[in-house]
Amino acid sequence: MPRFIQNSILAVLALVALVMAAMPASAVEPIKITRDDVALNLTGAVEIHRNQGSTFQVSTAPGPDGIVRRIEVEAMNQGSAGDWAVFALANTTDQQLDRLIVAPHYRLVGSGILWPDLGSTRISAITPSEGFALDRQASEDADVFLVTLNPNTVVTFVTEMASPRMPQLYLWETEAYKDQVNSFTLYRGIVIGIAGLLALFLTILFVVKGTSMFPATSALAWAVLTYVSVDFGFLNRLIEVAPGNEQIWRAGTEVALAVTLVVFLFTYLNLNRWHGHFAYGAVIWIFGLMLLAGVAVFDPVIASGIARMSMAAAAGIGLLLIAYLTFRGYDRAIMLIPSWLMVLAWLAGAWLTITGMLNNDVVQPALGGGLVLIVLLIGFTVMQHALAGTGMHQGLLSDLERQALAVIGSGDIVWDWDVLRDRVVTRPDVAPLLGLAPASLQGPARNWLPVLHSDDRDMFRTTLDVVLEHRRGRVSQDLRLRGADGHYRWFSLKARPVIGSDSEVIRCVGTLMEVTDQKKAEERLLHDAVHDNLTGLPNRELFINRLDTIISVAKTEPTVRPTVFVIDIDRFGEVNDALGVAAGDTILLTIARRLHRLLKPSDALSRLFGDQFALMLLSEQEPARIAAVAEAIRQAVRAPVTFAKREIVLTPSIGLISWSATQNAAEDMLKDAELAMHQAKRFGGDRIEPFRPAFRSVGTDRLTLEADLRRAIERNELSLAYQPIIRLEDRSLAGFEALLRWEHPRRGAISPSDFIPVAEGCGLIVQLGLLSMTRAAEDLAEWQKHLRDTPIFVSVNLSSRQLLRRDLVSDVRSVIARSGLQPRHFRLELTESLVMDSPEQSAHVLGKLKQLGIGLSIDDFGTGYSSLSYLTRFPFDTIKIDKSFLDDESPKRGVLLKSMVAMAHDLGLSVVAEGVSDEEDARLLREMGCEYAQSFLFGPPIPAEIVQKILREQANTAQPVKA
Repeated sequence: MPRFIQNSILAVLALVALVMAAMPASAVEPIKITRDDVALNLTGAVEIHRNQGSTFQVSTAPGPDGIVRRIEVEAMNQGSAGDWAVFALANTTDQQLDRLIVAPHYRLVGSGILWPDLGSTRISAITPSEGFALDRQASEDADVFLVTLNPNTVVTFVTEMASPRMPQLYLWETEAYKDQVNSFTLYRGIVIGIAGLLALFLTILFVVKGTSMFPATSALAWAVLTYVSVDFGFLNRLIEVAPGNEQIWRAGTEVALAVTLVVFLFTYLNLNRWHGHFAYGAVIWIFGLMLLAGVAVFDPVIASGIARMSMAAAAGIGLLLIAYLTFRGYDRAIMLIPSWLMVLAWLAGAWLTITGMLNNDVVQPALGGGLVLIVLLIGFTVMQHALAGTGMHQGLLSDLERQALAVIGSGDIVWDWDVLRDRVVTRPDVAPLLGLAPASLQGPARNWLPVLHSDDRDMFRTTLDVVLEHRRGRVSQDLRLRGADGHYRWFSLKARPVIGSDSEVIRCVGTLMEVTDQKKAEERLLHDAVHDNLTGLPNRELFINRLDTIISVAKTEPTVRPTVFVIDIDRFGEVNDALGVAAGDTILLTIARRLHRLLKPSDALSRLFGDQFALMLLSEQEPARIAAVAEAIRQAVRAPVTFAKREIVLTPSIGLISWSATQNAAEDMLKDAELAMHQAKRFGGDRIEPFRPAFRSVGTDRLTLEADLRRAIERNELSLAYQPIIRLEDRSLAGFEALLRWEHPRRGAISPSDFIPVAEGCGLIVQLGLLSMTRAAEDLAEWQKHLRDTPIFVSVNLSSRQLLRRDLVSDVRSVIARSGLQPRHFRLELTESLVMDSPEQSAHVLGKLKQLGIGLSIDDFGTGYSSLSYLTRFPFDTIKIDKSFLDDESPKRGVLLKSMVAMAHDLGLSVVAEGVSDEEDARLLREMGCEYAQSFLFGPPIPAEIVQKILREQANTAQPVKA
């Protein structure tokens, strides 16, 4: 055989091999199915062949034997467009499987915006490559075919498409599909039921109330109900919808949604009342959408796309309008914010869905439910207006003649707004009073807006709107009207609504009175409220307000660095007392003028109070220049002031502070400057003192001590020390005075003279007093166990706050009862000045305490200025002579002490001498008859443990023991 013939044969064989190898590659790839597969999405595995004619040939998927076959299918639909879909299924199990092939008629996901897919029949017929023909199942919402797959078979399905698109193709297990349909049916029924009830309720509300806001809301609710009924396939159960008309109904409901959304927004916000240009645009928009409803009959796709764009535009424009009117303070716009935010969220979800970015089977019914929720929230919003009070009675016009005469006599202008015709009339005409053309303000209420001051327009509109909506209340507003000369004049408008037979406002009638003079007087009073009456300078509040504003600017502007000066006039009080108030005022005026001449336009001067001024310096930033200004202030005050032919020279104490980023509040900055000024005064005055952080410690020590004292009470850091009180006769222990001690963990021992005033100032003294009484009683009860028959008492000091408390008697009774003491061994000490502050109250409380059986001592006797006659009214047992009488070195000391002891004995009181410094004084007091003494000579204050040890030794020896 010739070689060229052999080569030809080999080439033909190679070509056949290539063709055979290529044929399986072009065949459909089968989808493997197992028994556990419940639902498979076949959409991505379907091959679409378009414009193939009425007869279509295609290669099948390779069977179990690997052979690829060709099948030819003829269209069953006479009007077929020649679009075919091919997919293959492989049953890999050894059992026969029954499955449902489902292609939904309408799917919102991926439907598109401008030319949306509004749904239709998707599949005319399905032809399998082998096996039985597929049975179409009855379904209104989808094309459903039952397919039976034999074990270990691969079947290719050729689908004759009824429409160009197939949004979704699913393979369902039969029972699972039924469950899925039933679950969605229940959900859709609930949503449709809620939407129907809501639409019916809003319609009833519209019939009852009748204002334009309610029919607009009701129309929106009915549009939503119709939309979800079509979307959920419920409309087919009510009326018979031809298969080709579903797109018309769907487009029609979307157009209805777009129309009612615009109508609701326009009506609810009352855009026609105050904004005529909005009315024209809204009417044109609504009219165009209504024409679009006619277009939906002929081309539903175009109508639906325009309606979807309209809803997006309405949401955006509505957002801008609501933001604008909210900024203007319009209450309806504010109330609509939550509902409109939900509208925007719904539109965002719908956009993600129709563009295919959000793709699942739940999103479409969820959007339908969300739409019902939006209408529900809008319904709640409008109900607030529907249920806002009852109408006013028409009896307002009774006794018309008398009211008319009263108005004429008052000279006020009658202001009458005919709401139905939207016409305002004033009698007499207010326009000539403003220099305007006669009757220029007679007409719609919006004609007043250009004449009104810009700050009064929103209030004028809002007030009238509220009266119309609530059908009650009064119009009471002060407003400014611009005259022909450009100047504004103040008027007071007072009116009330007149309710017609249909319970709606038909008129709003009242008076308009010019109040320009009164407003000027109020402005003067307001000026005086924030300015000093003498100098005319801003007062402290206005100065702080301005400084706070400057500080907020300084935080963002590095070139703004304010410096605050506080200037106090040294010895001004002496000059004021010597020369009189008139001279003092003249001097202050002179100093204020001098300081004001030092300022530049950006600086500010204020009189804080009395002879104290504050200056805010902005014109200088360099430290050297600031120091120069401070020196200039000092020299301005030091310059002699001539008054009544006398030269008066005064000096200032100046404190200053410059702003830094660590300072936030104007009040704090001013206080720091005041601290620096007080420091300058401490150094003798006539000096300039810049602020230093150390100055704050002077004012914060007390606050720190207060905070530490509160923690000390909580942490049990306070204790009692007991100073012995001895009998002068035999130097034996008679008792103790309980003294409060505080051992600070960081600062060590703190004197009672330091923390007791702090406790009295912040209210902690009551807790400290109760703590002292409780511990002293408990310690004394413990000691008495070891005393046998030796009587020992303990005295506890009482503060003024405790004495005036109603619970003092019950506190003492409770302390004694809990400790188990005999009351006569427990004593309370009060200072003479404390008792005399409120003699009547003191006598009453002390009498109650005496009834408990406790002892009462008056401390620091002789240091006060009380009348001795009062002492006979108080049930004291003991007086304590103050140590100042023992320290007195005058020759009459002995006579004074002897008379005090004798007077106490005559009143039946025992005497305790405090501060005995030596044995000679002790002997002298014993000879005078003084029973007790207390001082460091006989023992310092000691802890309770040492007291118990001493008492135990005294009990064991049964002898008097010196403390």
